[in-house]
Amino acid sequence: MMAINRYRLKHLAKNKHKAAKRVNKLLSRTDKLLGVILIGNNVVIILASVLTTIIAVRLWGDAGVFYFTLVLTLIILIFAEVIPKTIAALKPESIAFPASFILKPLLKILGPLVSLIGLISNTLVKMIGVNPEKEIEEELSSEELRTILLSSGMSKSQQNMLLGIFDMDYLSVNDVMIPKNEIQGIDLKESLEEIVNKLENLPFTNIPCYEGSIENIVGFLDGDKKIRFLSGNEADLKSLQSNLEDPLFIAENTTLSKQLAIFQKDIRRVGLIVDEYGEIQGLLTLRDLIEEIIGEITSDTIDKMDIMPQADGSFLLEGSMLIREINKRINWDLPTQGPKTLSGLILETAQSIPEKNVGISLGEYRFETVLIKDNVVKLAKAEKLVTNDNE
Repeated sequence: MMAINRYRLKHLAKNKHKAAKRVNKLLSRTDKLLGVILIGNNVVIILASVLTTIIAVRLWGDAGVFYFTLVLTLIILIFAEVIPKTIAALKPESIAFPASFILKPLLKILGPLVSLIGLISNTLVKMIGVNPEKEIEEELSSEELRTILLSSGMSKSQQNMLLGIFDMDYLSVNDVMIPKNEIQGIDLKESLEEIVNKLENLPFTNIPCYEGSIENIVGFLDGDKKIRFLSGNEADLKSLQSNLEDPLFIAENTTLSKQLAIFQKDIRRVGLIVDEYGEIQGLLTLRDLIEEIIGEITSDTIDKMDIMPQADGSFLLEGSMLIREINKRINWDLPTQGPKTLSGLILETAQSIPEKNVGISLGEYRFETVLIKDNVVKLAKAEKLVTNDNE
């Protein structure tokens, strides 16, 4: 009765399982249930002791009491305690459901005695500051629910999706953003021909438009307005600017759950992440945020070349990759508390911007820069060192 899974019990009771409803009702007042169980248990044990003593005295006198007590103790421990309780703990439903047929009428028959014992015991329990009538707290914390999910039999993809929802309160927009140097957009200072050519080749739904650099952002051009502009009879810079949507700025370190609510409230799909000084750090799209929960939305990850396995067991990695993405895709455990990209992690570990390719170690991982350009690691070779557990 006590070992049964309360959440499964509630689920079965909700689905009209008669035995489950009966057990659930019995468990609603634990003090009365324990009262009737312990009354029966103690009556049987005491009665067995008395009968054993009488038989022992009649057969062997006073000396027989000791031997019979020893034998009875072993019998009770093995056959009335250890074996049945072990079975009941391992298969609580198979024992609790049939037992409820007996316990329910017993509770009615012994009701007055159970109530009297309960009144006395509850009074004594209250004196030490415990309320026996208070229902057992059955709310689960997010960490407890996470543990249940990890030990459940559901598929890995479903686990990752549900765990991704929990992570939204712990991850910030910095963890999933497109870094500033990776943002692709339209420079409105370029010629109209170059702008049109870029618009035709950029596959994004929301395209940032700026003047000179992303720091001078003017707005975003969504997919529908992009098509309308390209298919218009008079494509000019003025008509393009009139179709731009004002940029949404996101404070860095905003949690993903909070930012999702902001996207929903403002009916927006993209925003720029800024630091405390108003400098742009990166770009976040609603799609990137959702993919952090449910995984890649499309199957185009097959064609990605940002992680390239090598014959020696190492990987060629793009420096702009998010560390969380690397950990997720190749099951590594690189630190995520500091820099968010591989390039940032390598440069921070090296404590300088290397003038030529270097090799560095970080715990059980080793990195070798392959291409450094514009003070950024563009490509690096990485491997996880094999450690000998016997050392």
